[in-house]
Amino acid sequence: MSTPTLRVAVVGAGPAGIYASDILSKTGLDVSIDLFERLPAPFGLVRYGVAPDHPRIKQIIVALHKVLERGDIRLLANVDYGTDLKLDDLRQFYDAVIFSTGAIRDAALPVPGIELEGSYGAADFVSWYDGHPDVPRTWPLDDQVVAVLGAGNVALDVARILAKHADDLLPTEVPANVYEILKASPVTDVHVFARRGPAQVKFSPLELRELGHVPDVDVIVYPEDFEFDEGSMAAIHSSNQTKQVVKTLTDWTLKEPEDNTASRRIHLHFLHKPTEILGEDGQVVGIRTERTALNGDGNVTGTGQFQDWDVTAVYRAVGYFGSPLVDIPFDDVAGVIPNREGRVIDVDGEHLPGVYATGWIKRGPVGLIGHTKSDASETIRHLAEDVEAGGEAFYSATDRDPQAILEFLTQRGVDVIDWSGWELLDAYERGLGEPHGRERIKVVPREEMVEISLGRGSTTL
Repeated sequence: MSTPTLRVAVVGAGPAGIYASDILSKTGLDVSIDLFERLPAPFGLVRYGVAPDHPRIKQIIVALHKVLERGDIRLLANVDYGTDLKLDDLRQFYDAVIFSTGAIRDAALPVPGIELEGSYGAADFVSWYDGHPDVPRTWPLDDQVVAVLGAGNVALDVARILAKHADDLLPTEVPANVYEILKASPVTDVHVFARRGPAQVKFSPLELRELGHVPDVDVIVYPEDFEFDEGSMAAIHSSNQTKQVVKTLTDWTLKEPEDNTASRRIHLHFLHKPTEILGEDGQVVGIRTERTALNGDGNVTGTGQFQDWDVTAVYRAVGYFGSPLVDIPFDDVAGVIPNREGRVIDVDGEHLPGVYATGWIKRGPVGLIGHTKSDASETIRHLAEDVEAGGEAFYSATDRDPQAILEFLTQRGVDVIDWSGWELLDAYERGLGEPHGRERIKVVPREEMVEISLGRGSTTL
């Protein structure tokens, strides 16, 4: 007796979920894959986490689009796991579930004053300027001097978007509401603070070099912040990426002060650890940092020398953090679903049958998109091994009709958006951008996205 078609649900239609679906479809298994997405649009952080002035990175969507347009992976968007359905519901219709929900929250930064008005998480700001439908359409950009805490590409993105003149974003897909608010921003100086040295930052060479080419924005570094110990030299010699980053930063130290004539400035400070956000009447009025010293192993210790900086807004870009999912184990410290190479495990360390994870919710918010693909391969390899080892017992779904899940969601009042619905929204956004010479202009309100995707909203086509 032949086994039935394997039914697999993938929860989260960002790169991790799409890669996992694609790899699974090529395993040789007779498999039916449904890709669930909470938002009305797929592509996750590539759509909602990449700065609009980085179209090169956004081109990853082209490859992801090609995977989904094949038609062998069914997109079911606008379906919220935990609200519209839960694990027991999925088990009714699927033999296996892969969670690829990513990490969209800001990691905590436990310093006094973090709760003050004017203290923001970079993840929220990125979601705002990328037109994420879950965040408000406004943002309080009324500060002249701003601090950004962090030493990675997100910190650079936030600093660049804050300092960049809004008109220079017009060729991009920046939403109209974001452009208007950025246009009115009075910012003149953005201070980026990194607690370690130039050889320890996590900037990518290309992203750092791009910072030096933003029109009418000067990048200012401070020679006293440049310390290279034995560990720093080892890092420079062992990594071409580190070598390029250090060279770019060091070259900027050679600029003469009189050459800094731009109307806006990005200041990069190294060996400064934020220790307190200063406030008055509940509002940010400054930040206190402690000078640090390298230990020789890439880490730092405080020197006891403190400095106060006059800023009226602080953006913390210290990393992303995963969110717990209903009925799924969660590691509150690491911000991930506990797993063993993609197999989700319970509190006793036992694999939950048929439940898997991939992407940032599996390994934490580290690595580039290329790592996401290899990460998905590992998870799918174990899933395939479990199918083979489990035999007929692995095929546990009780309702195997592909239409059954749609009927279930319809009964719950869920407006499911399929691939054809996304194509409607995609065409609509491109139509909005065409008169302005732009690839697209994002639709921001969730309700409007749903109406357009279901063919009920206004259209310019």
